[in-house]
Amino acid sequence: MAKEVATTKAPSAVGPYSQAVQAGNTLYCSGQIGLNPETGKFASANAVDQATQALHNLREVVTAAGFDFGNVVKVIVFMADVNDFGDINKVYDQFFGGAKVLPARSAVGVNGLPLGAKVEIEAIAVKN
Repeated sequence: MAKEVATTKAPSAVGPYSQAVQAGNTLYCSGQIGLNPETGKFASANAVDQATQALHNLREVVTAAGFDFGNVVKVIVFMADVNDFGDINKVYDQFFGGAKVLPARSAVGVNGLPLGAKVEIEAIAVKN
């Protein structure tokens, strides 16, 4: 049975969806953008700062479900400007680089993101 996961430590959903849904031992996280959950505003207009905040937000959602980043098996990074990939990748490495098993990942340039975000990051996590 599916169970909704929600935390006030990450921004509320900006539409009709859950921050994450747990189905058995698998957690499906919706994309997180670089909004500060306390202010509802972007961390900055900079893609690096937004990626950092998005990953903090994602970690809060994962943690609220009783998982951690070591359980993440797949990450998808959406970028409004694919030229930001190198800088975003450095931020990503700070969060996942030390993992025993690195998650599979896709990184995609897109034409636009919610609220004009520069980066959106989603993940799937599995507990054994």
